[in-house]
Amino acid sequence: MTTNRARRDDAEARAATDPGRRALVTGALAAAAGVAAGDRPAFAGDTPGEGRRKVKIALIGCGARGRWIAGLFQRHGGYAFHAVGDYFPEAARKAGEALGVDAARCFSGLSAYQKVIASDVEAVILKTPPCFIPVHAKAAAEAGCHVYTAKPCGVDVPGALRMQEIGRKGTARQRCVFVDYQMVTDPSNIEVLRRVREGAIGDLLQVVTVGTSGGCGDRAKGPTIADRLQGLVWVNDIALGADYIGNFDIHALDAARWALGRRPVAASGASRVVRPGAHGDARDVCSVVYEYEDGLIHNHLCHAYAAPGELSCRLLGTKGSAFINYWGDAWVKDTGGKSVFTGKVDNLYDAGAARNIAAFHRNITTGRFENDTIPRAVDGLLASILGREAAARKARTTMDEILRDNKALETDVKGLDA
Repeated sequence: MTTNRARRDDAEARAATDPGRRALVTGALAAAAGVAAGDRPAFAGDTPGEGRRKVKIALIGCGARGRWIAGLFQRHGGYAFHAVGDYFPEAARKAGEALGVDAARCFSGLSAYQKVIASDVEAVILKTPPCFIPVHAKAAAEAGCHVYTAKPCGVDVPGALRMQEIGRKGTARQRCVFVDYQMVTDPSNIEVLRRVREGAIGDLLQVVTVGTSGGCGDRAKGPTIADRLQGLVWVNDIALGADYIGNFDIHALDAARWALGRRPVAASGASRVVRPGAHGDARDVCSVVYEYEDGLIHNHLCHAYAAPGELSCRLLGTKGSAFINYWGDAWVKDTGGKSVFTGKVDNLYDAGAARNIAAFHRNITTGRFENDTIPRAVDGLLASILGREAAARKARTTMDEILRDNKALETDVKGLDA
């Protein structure tokens, strides 16, 4: 059976080879009334075309996902590709040819990112396994580059805190650091949350998020991690990909953070591995109960091998419920189930990324350096780590505990080409 995740991965591969008020509600939502600037979604308003300043940009991470998003940057019309980098020489060469990059600026090996940054670029796109993003983002930002990064922007607490600092310093240095989350850009999702904030569902009683997908192939391990770095195999290794709750479900957790304006303070749960022939340590099934400071309960379901795929955030209130979605419809309903609002959600994998690419260009060219995607992205990553740890321990764990532990996950790069 083909799931939404599998269809998305197939679409990535095809795209890559083919040269888009009242303060929140009363009660529990009132705590989020002062929603930070970081919760304002990036939204369209920038059409593709010529006649604008071109941002000199480079791609780091040239697999299927990297080539797919590079195509969206090209389609925007406001970027000029100058360099590419990937661990694998063939991947860098293939991307460079597709993007019209001189072969002399197609770099490979572990140090490819350093060579890309040193090649006189204005901005970089990071589409590597998440374990590398904080290191690459820090190097790019310190060199004066603007940074556009995939989600999640790390795998552990030190990485999350490093991204927080990169965003803060970027603002001070007038550099843009942008994390590509798409659910918050969709017009139907935006309308749902607007109605929620105006009291459409009354007092908030509970939050439910779901992340189900088709999983990722988990081949046998070799003498080095090289084979784990291609074809999304890295999703199966926690130290490389942040676990399934961190890599895939992060979209739904990000939607909850967007809606609530805050992160959870504790979690409990359980998790296990169910995929056949598992070689990595990522847990593809988990159930997490998050707690917030005011007592609000947030239930999260992760299942990497369920169909159909789902990424959603459901808000349950005294007067009705609301549904923020990645696929299908977003809606608000009253307690009797009658529709108050229903809207079709765009193909977020293309349309959401395209809106973010446009926002990144506007931020750079108009001098908007608040880096307001960073606080929400960091909170979402920390929430996923909290859920991952609580489910692995099968014990209640607090956010303060994981921040205090500050546990780093090591990436074994022994035997890889420099």
